Amino acid sequence: MRFAAEISDLELADYQRAVRLLLRHPLITAVFPDEKALPRVRRFSAELRRDLSEAFGYRLELHGGTARLVRTADRLETDRPALSRTGRPFDRQRYAYLSLCLATLGRAGVQITLTELAEAVAGDANRIVGLGLDPDIGADRRAFVDAVAWLEERGVLRLADGSSTAWASDPGTGEALYDIARDAVLALFRPPRVLQHIDSVNALLERSMSSSGNAERRAAAQAARRAVLERPIVYFDDVAAEIGNHLRGQALPADLHRLTGLRLERRAEGVLLVDTSNWSVERFPGTGSVAQAAVLLAVAIAERVSDPDGRRVRRMPMPDLAEAHAKLVGQVDAGLPAGVPIAMDPAEAAPEPPQQAAEGKLPLVTDSFLREATAEILATYGSAFGAAWHADPERLRGEAVALLVRFGAVLAVPGGVLARPLIGRYRSTVAQVKQRTLF
Repeated sequence: MRFAAEISDLELADYQRAVRLLLRHPLITAVFPDEKALPRVRRFSAELRRDLSEAFGYRLELHGGTARLVRTADRLETDRPALSRTGRPFDRQRYAYLSLCLATLGRAGVQITLTELAEAVAGDANRIVGLGLDPDIGADRRAFVDAVAWLEERGVLRLADGSSTAWASDPGTGEALYDIARDAVLALFRPPRVLQHIDSVNALLERSMSSSGNAERRAAAQAARRAVLERPIVYFDDVAAEIGNHLRGQALPADLHRLTGLRLERRAEGVLLVDTSNWSVERFPGTGSVAQAAVLLAVAIAERVSDPDGRRVRRMPMPDLAEAHAKLVGQVDAGLPAGVPIAMDPAEAAPEPPQQAAEGKLPLVTDSFLREATAEILATYGSAFGAAWHADPERLRGEAVALLVRFGAVLAVPGGVLARPLIGRYRSTVAQVKQRTLF
């Protein structure tokens, strides 16, 4: 089918902007991400609902002052944490408080004070072994305020009076009163299945429920489109054969360009969606010290694995993705509360990622080389990096490597990283780093 078939050429750019908006912000409220977002989505609601369902298997729900894109997942991801206002990734404590806040708000009326919310969450948290919440303990209070701020930023809670900062400083004297956006509360938590009825996180992953040929082809096409959207780069070796066939086909670039306005770049090893509209939450190459260090490390890695001087570069087979995914599933399932859920039909288990071919070996770049390269980067581009990074080069190396891992340029393994084909982009690249002005 032809997506956005009913959208005129004059409106197509606005429609594509609405698609990108929903893909970047699956929850849109009257104020989040801005006041113009919800009217933009409502303008094309019928077309968006149909196209997002047909193209990706996503479900668009609009209720009151909220638009919610219910996405499906094909695998577990660990690189998209919720973030505090200071950019700190949520830990288990913050996720737990966020969940308990939503449970409390679902039972509340139209307003709630921060003290009332804290007391209700503390009552639930203190019944959970290893969690608890004591507002008089600074670490607990900061974690709770981070969860509340996440909801406030998205318009789920709207400050009516007082200050959460004052409460965070001294719960005994400070107070804040919030209006509760009930539509947003109900829209925010939308699991595809009742959680009490599953015994593994695998039940939340997308899978084809039909064995007919047409249904399987349609499911594979949707999975291919989702993969391109959800991952910075999709390597053919990382996906099942039927998904790889769609990634290599001619329809996928045209479909995604018509829907999003973005171009697909295809290489021998895989495909990626080129972000020409500042659509991605995180971009690479990007700005900031970590992004600059990551680019410079990518150049160093590319030169290392293609060194013409004859130094031997050890090559290792790709890690078994199925084994790594099963380990991650086990870690998530270990957090299930005590009790016996309704067992899931074994036939409904999500398919495992494809196993890597034993002969598919990649160059190993050792941690020692990465440390030397980071030290050389700091020495060469000294004033481009702040004093904090010079004082802690290991942290800079770690964060830069983590960025390269998130964008599919390398794979972290014990003792170093494996260079993936994307790293070849930076071979013979001359990097220029803007120096900091001292005066």
